[in-house]
Amino acid sequence: MTRKITTAAEVLSDIIIQGLQEKKGNSITRMDLRNVNGAITDYFVICTGTSDRHVQALAESVEEVVRKDLQDKPISREGTQKGEWVLLDYVDVVVHIFLSDKRRFYDIEGLWGDAEFEEIEA
Repeated sequence: MTRKITTAAEVLSDIIIQGLQEKKGNSITRMDLRNVNGAITDYFVICTGTSDRHVQALAESVEEVVRKDLQDKPISREGTQKGEWVLLDYVDVVVHIFLSDKRRFYDIEGLWGDAEFEEIEA
């Protein structure tokens, strides 16, 4: 019987997803980039918020659960002032939280189409 080995990046992405779900994030997608040529991280976690305040609340929730569960914080935070696209960089996992029009415009999923995608239930 083979046992699936869980990496630290997988655990981190699971906790990030929990933080997004706690604040009712929409259209959560985990992208596994470990086998993609030129990828700068192991995972992207992408989510959509309904307003700039919702996007900001989602980012705060992610930071709170990761800090509480793993005593970790992002090495970089971008976009928290405007709340249209917030990026949280945890090195092995990069979180993108978008307003829906910004998510369609930047099309991260299309840019990294070679990744394995997992749509997360709300």
